[in-house]
Amino acid sequence: MSDTAIMEQIGGYIRHERQQQQRTQAQLSEMAGLNRWTISQVENGESISLTSLLQILRALDRLHVLDPFEYSDEISPLAYAKLKKQKRQRIRNNPTKASDKEDSGW
Repeated sequence: MSDTAIMEQIGGYIRHERQQQQRTQAQLSEMAGLNRWTISQVENGESISLTSLLQILRALDRLHVLDPFEYSDEISPLAYAKLKKQKRQRIRNNPTKASDKEDSGW
């Protein structure tokens, strides 16, 4: 899809959700903390800022549409085991020297 087509699709979604909630553009703009012109602009497929889009989605209680963007930095059990092994090897390779502890400078 082209950028224009995506913006039109987002605008159509916003319009549909607003109408489903039986809200006017003016009501939505007040709820989102934006002016009505911005709501009209997005519904017509025009470009708006990401911040404005987030405000609109929040006002419509539709932030969940962004859930696919969530990710977690989970580590696989195999990668975790390798990290633990590397840590043990570093500890073994860098023991504290006994002679350093014994020399108190006297």
